[in-house]
Parts: sequence; C-alpha cells; structure tokens
Amino acid sequence: MPHMLSRRTLAMGLGGLAVAALGRGAAAQRSWEPNRPVQFIVPAGTGGGADQMARVIQGIVSKHSLMRQPMVVVNKAGGAGAEGFLEAKGARGNPHLLVITLSNIFTTPMATGVPFSWRDLTPISMMALDEFILWVNAQSPWQTTAEFIAAAKASRLRMGGTGSKQEDQIITAAITRATGAQFNYVPFRGGGEVAVQLVGRHIDSTVNNPIEAVTHWRSGALRPLCVFDSQRLSGTEKMTETMAWRDIPTAKESGLDVEYLMLRGIMGAPGITPAQVAFYVDLLGKVRETPEWRELMAQGAFNTTTMTGDAFRAWLEREETRHRTLMQEAGFLAGQS
Repeated sequence: MPHMLSRRTLAMGLGGLAVAALGRGAAAQRSWEPNRPVQFIVPAGTGGGADQMARVIQGIVSKHSLMRQPMVVVNKAGGAGAEGFLEAKGARGNPHLLVITLSNIFTTPMATGVPFSWRDLTPISMMALDEFILWVNAQSPWQTTAEFIAAAKASRLRMGGTGSKQEDQIITAAITRATGAQFNYVPFRGGGEVAVQLVGRHIDSTVNNPIEAVTHWRSGALRPLCVFDSQRLSGTEKMTETMAWRDIPTAKESGLDVEYLMLRGIMGAPGITPAQVAFYVDLLGKVRETPEWRELMAQGAFNTTTMTGDAFRAWLEREETRHRTLMQEAGFLAGQS
C-alpha cells in the first residue's frame, strides 16, 4: 500500500498531494493499535472485584487474540488506590496504559486530599456496575437482615471492608445512620482478603461485591442477607442448592433503606488521541461479546449497564456529586473531624 500511494502522489499536483496526505492521516488514525505491551493498572488489592475483572479482561484479550500486544495487569493499591491513579495521571499521552476504575476514583481524592480527579484521566468505557451484598458467616445465628441489625444494636459487630473511607465503609456508615446500629469497621487491602476473614470468623459481616464472595457462598461458608440495590438481582441460575442471586432480598425489602452501586470502568492516560480511545472502545466492545464475559457477568451478578463518550462523562459528573454528599454525611471528607 505505501508503494501505491507513492506512485499516485508523484502524479498529483499540490491539491492532490494534500488530499492524499489527509487520506493517509485518517487511515493511520483508524488503524492505530498498541505497538508495545499495555500496562493495565488495578488501583486495588489482589482478589477483589476490580482485580478479578481486570484479569478476566486480560485473559479474554489473550485467548481471542483481540490485540497483538499483551496486556499486563499490575496492582497498585497504595493509598487506597492513589498510587495507581497518580501513576496514570503522570503518564500523559501514553496510550499503552489503562486503569480499571471503581468508585475509589471519587472517594480516594475526597478522603485524602490527594491531587487527583477522574478528569485527570481519559474516560473510555463503563464495563458494568457492581452490586454490594450484606454477608455473614453461614454458621452465624442471623438468618435475616432484621436479626443482624438487632444483634448489631445490642452489641457492636465487626464489619470488614476494603480500605478506609471507601465504598464499604460508606455503606457501613449509611447502615448506622439508617438504623442506629454501631460497628467496629475493620479495613483490609482487598475484597478477596475480606471474604477470607469472614469465612474464618475473624469479622462478623461484610458488604462485599458478589464476585468477591460467590465461591464461599457456593461452598456453604457464607450467607447473603440483602443486596443494596433498588431491585433484586436478575440471576435465576441456582448458585447453591436452594438459592439464586434473585432470591436475595433487597435491603429496602428487609427494612433497611440503603442503596449503593459501584463503577467498573476503564480509563486511559490523559492526553491520548481520539483514535487511541476508539481502539480501546472497540476492543472492550469485543470483550463484552465473548462467552467468558457473559459468564463473569452472571457469576458476579453484575448490572450490565455500559457507556462510552459523552454519556459516560455525564455519569461520572453525577456520581462525583453524589459521592461528595455521601462522604460528607459520613464525615469522611479530608479535613472533616
């Protein structure tokens, strides 16, 4: 193709030369793709929902040869994810870096004052929204949310979660505001570790994402009490002998007026080009079409809402405002006593 273009341009005048140059530029934009490995930053610990999703995406891209270059997942959980976010912020113009974002993209800068905002990155695609479930050990005496709340009112229970002043603790604070029940919040590095601590009964409860606890639910070690969504989960496949995701009542059904969903999205470094964004939008669209992705969505009971472009940016604006209110109500904003 380059030889054909050269022969054509030799025969053209200045006007034709300009048209040909424009054509080559457009083709180059359309055909951009990574020319070295793509670093995929997880601003959270290993074993949690973000880590699991990133590694599923990595596996799908490799298995189906969706990209010529490899995708390398790197966990950078320091400072409640600030380590990963600041590295991405400092990689201006680097199209070989992606970040999987969760709601700590809002909560971490608000809680710590670290100089970072989602606007410092390039939004690419919302992959899904993640749910939160109130989990207890299956050996505990609490069969319902009402029984659990009554026990928490009688004696402080230990609520485990990922990080401090992040999503899990926001939900815990919301439960306290709604019911008056007090908790000793115990932070861990990732959702996988949180689930293991609950299995071992080192804590009394968690509000882990479905994907972080599902294997322990299926093994009979954990029990779900309610989901923090306005409607029940859609999954009807039996995850245990007696229950599907859809059988878990909502918090509101259970007398607990608390709702919270979390972002699972992909961002790029600041200053990357529209063609580079388009490549990743297309790549992630192909990921969502695979059976492996559909299996992850079902296994983890995800809300499969997706967005790109202006719609995704508008959603991020709204969620930033909502999280500022939630953080302020919980007393978690930097500088609040």
